[in-house]
Amino acid sequence: MCNCLGETQGKIKQLDMMTEKESATDNIIADAMATPSPAKSMGDPGITPLSPSHIQKNDTDSNAHTGPSFIVVVAVDFGTTSSGYAYAFTKEPECIHTMRRWEGGDPGVSNQKTPTTILLTPDRKFHSFGYAARDFYHDLDPSESRHWLYLEKFKMKLHTTANLSIDTELHAANGKRVKAIDIFAYALAFFKEQALKELSDQAGAEFDNTNIRWVITVPAIWKMPAKQFMREAAYKAGLVPRDIPEQLIIALEPEAASIYCRKLRLHQMIDIGTKTTQNGFSPTENVGAGMTQAKEHVRSKRQSRTFLVENVIGELWSELEEGDRYVVVDCGGGTVDLTVHQIQLPEGHLKELYKASGGPYGSIGIDYEFEKLLCKIFGPDFIDQFKIKRPAAWVDLMIAFESRKRAAAPDRTNPLNINLPFSFIDYYKKFRGHSVEHALRKSNVDFVKWSSQGMLRMNPDAMNALFKPTIDHIIQHLTDLFDKPEVYDIKFLFLVGGFAESPLLQQAVQNMLHGRSRIIIPHDVGLTILKGAVLFGLDPGVIKVRRSPLTYGVGVLNRYIEGKHPPDKMLVKDGTRWCTDVFDTFIACDQSVALGETVKRSYTPAKPSQQVIVIHVYCSEKERVGFISEPGVRKCGTLRLDVTGTETSAARREIQTHMQFGDTEIRAMAVDVATSRTVKASIDFLAQ
Repeated sequence: MCNCLGETQGKIKQLDMMTEKESATDNIIADAMATPSPAKSMGDPGITPLSPSHIQKNDTDSNAHTGPSFIVVVAVDFGTTSSGYAYAFTKEPECIHTMRRWEGGDPGVSNQKTPTTILLTPDRKFHSFGYAARDFYHDLDPSESRHWLYLEKFKMKLHTTANLSIDTELHAANGKRVKAIDIFAYALAFFKEQALKELSDQAGAEFDNTNIRWVITVPAIWKMPAKQFMREAAYKAGLVPRDIPEQLIIALEPEAASIYCRKLRLHQMIDIGTKTTQNGFSPTENVGAGMTQAKEHVRSKRQSRTFLVENVIGELWSELEEGDRYVVVDCGGGTVDLTVHQIQLPEGHLKELYKASGGPYGSIGIDYEFEKLLCKIFGPDFIDQFKIKRPAAWVDLMIAFESRKRAAAPDRTNPLNINLPFSFIDYYKKFRGHSVEHALRKSNVDFVKWSSQGMLRMNPDAMNALFKPTIDHIIQHLTDLFDKPEVYDIKFLFLVGGFAESPLLQQAVQNMLHGRSRIIIPHDVGLTILKGAVLFGLDPGVIKVRRSPLTYGVGVLNRYIEGKHPPDKMLVKDGTRWCTDVFDTFIACDQSVALGETVKRSYTPAKPSQQVIVIHVYCSEKERVGFISEPGVRKCGTLRLDVTGTETSAARREIQTHMQFGDTEIRAMAVDVATSRTVKASIDFLAQ
C-alpha cells in the first residue's frame, strides 16, 4: 500500500463524526455551501460510518481483468482522423499482426490505418467505413450526396460535449443529426467484422468472438463519461456482452504507447535528442530529411504485416535504471496526451507519476486554421454554404490540403500548391458573381496566390503559420508539465501519434527542451499506440500504479455538532440530530493508487429499523470535498441493499462498501456482513 494512500485515509478516518476527532474536516465544513439538504427533500434512508471509519485492503495481487482465458487479443485504435486494428495470439505474444491493407488510400500517406469516416444511407443504415465510405461518397452525384449521411472527425465530440449522454447527437456533412452512440457502434461493429473475417481466414474455420479479448484505446485526458460511452458503444456493437465486461479493456492511448516504447531497439526508432547518426542520417542536422529517410526505411520493410516484439528487452531498456522517469507525448488528430511514467525494475512495471494532462491540440487544429484562412479570403457565409451544398467537394478540398500539410517542414523554401475542386470555383462564381482569382486579389492575404492551373499557391511561411497556434498550445503544455515538481530528471521524451511525424512539431519540442532529455520517435509512429494496446491486452497488469483522475466518496450522515456544522444541514431522525450530505472520501483526486487496490469502508443504518440500505457514490474533480451539495459534485452510482426479512444479532448492522481503483475504470460493491448479501454499483457517468 502506498504511503500516499495511507496518509490520505488517515485524514479520511477523521471524518467519522461518531467520534470527536474531526480537526481534519473543520475547514471543509466551514466553507461548505449552505444549500438545502437533498436528504431532507428526498427522504434518503441514511447511513453513518461505523467506528473505525474504514478498513483498507491492499489487493495488488488481484487483477481486475481476470476471468475467461482468451486465444487472441484484438486492439482497436479508434482515432480522430484515422483508425485501425491489430492482434496477437496469446501463445505468440511477441508477434503483433496489423490489419490487412485497405482499399483506396492517398498518395504519400500510409494506408496501414483507414480514415475515421463513416457513411450512412439516406434511410440511416450503415453503408461503409474508411476509404470505402469516402470514395463512395465522393463519387455520388451532388443531387444524391446531399441525402446521404457522411461523418468524419467525430471522435472529438466525446471530449468537447459538456453533458455527454447516450442521447448526444452528431451532425453529418449535410447538416442532418444522428445519435452519436449509433455512429460509434457502427464503427466498432465494422472493425469487429473485419477482425473476425481475418482471424477466420487464418484459422480455416469461423472464429468465435468469445475467444477474443478486445481492447479499445481512448485519450487519457478523456473524462469518465467519454470512457464509459466507448464501452456502451462496444456493447451496442456486439463486441462483448454486457454481462462479461472483463472481455473488453479500455486502454489509455499514451499508456499503450509507453508499454510499446519500452520494447524499442535502436533500429526501431529515431533519436532526435542526440547528435548520433542512426539509419544513415543525423536527425538533429535536418529533422525533415531525417523523417523522410526514416519513412522510406519503414516502407521498404512493409512486405509483412507482422511486428516482432523482442522477447529480450531492447537496447533502450539497457539504458534505464530503477526509478528512471520518462514522458510520453501522444500527438493525435484530435488531442495531445501527456503522461509521466517511472520504471520499476526488475519486472519493468510502470508507475504513473503525474496524472494525464493535455488538451484538444491535435492535428485537426491545423485544418481549422486552414478553414479560417478560406473564410478570410472567400467569406464565412460562402464557406458555410459550400460545405452544405457541395459536401463531397469540401471533402475533396480537405484531402488535397492534408497531403500538402504533410509536406510542411522548417527548411522548406518552395510554395505548396493546393488543388481547388472545380465545383468550388464554379459555385463561388455563382454565389458572389466574380471569380476566385478576384477574391484572392481583394482579400489582402498576400502570402496566398492564385495559380492559373486552378490551385492556391501558399508560401511555406503561410503553411507554417497554420501550424503555429496548435504547436504553441502543445509547447506551452509541455513547458508547464516540466515545471511541475513531480516532473524532473526526465531521461526520455517519447513523441508518438500521427502528428508526431510533423518536422515542425519535432523542431518545436527540441527547441523547448534544450537538451534536457532525449527525444525518441518510434518508426511507424502512427501505429505505436495500436501495437502497445495489444501488449496491454496481453498483460493488463503492466501498469502498476496510476493517479486517480477524480475524488470518489459516498454520502453519509454524521452526528450534528452545534457551531461546527451548518444549521441547514441538520436533520432530526427519531430524536437524534444528524448532519446530512457529508461527503465521505474513499480516494482523492491525483492520489496514487495501486492496480486492483480496494478501499473498504464500514457503515451502519442511521435508523436501525431500515429495511433498504441506499448508498450513493459521488465524484468530483476537486481534491477536497466536504459535502455532496458542493458545486462540481455529481452522483455516479447507487448501491441498494434490501435487508427485508433478515435478522442480525449484532447491535448494529454492518454494511461494507468496497471500491476498487487503479484500473482505467472503477468498480464498487456493498456487502451486508450479517447475511453476505452483495450488490454491485452501476457506475453511470452518462446519466443526466
